[in-house]
Amino acid sequence: MLTETLKFARKSLNSPDVTRECGHGKLDLVTLEDTTLARITFQPGWKWSESVRPMVNTDSCQVQHLQYVISGRLRIVQDDGRQMDLEPGDFASIPPGHDAWVVGDEPFVCIDISPDMKQYAEQSEGTHR
Repeated sequence: MLTETLKFARKSLNSPDVTRECGHGKLDLVTLEDTTLARITFQPGWKWSESVRPMVNTDSCQVQHLQYVISGRLRIVQDDGRQMDLEPGDFASIPPGHDAWVVGDEPFVCIDISPDMKQYAEQSEGTHR
């Protein structure tokens, strides 16, 4: 038996709650209840180790990502050397401990539904984002 009333709600990435810049990229974020959805746009030349690492003080990205790719290409290299390229139509799980960069001259655009996206690329002192 459902004892809590569910909310009827809607938000749009066209009017994000937060927009966060990170080097040659940006994140548009919307949150409903306890879920944050991010539209990520990385321009050619974006690389995590150059654009985000200086903001978060970690050697590699420590966020797990669940992404659906809309356009562009991204190469991910795990700390252990495994690598994967993402392209339009891919749905991918990327474990913590990686670097990534845009491949080619088209912007990389994806939707990320990872739990950690709410804090991704925030200026911090030694945190894991």
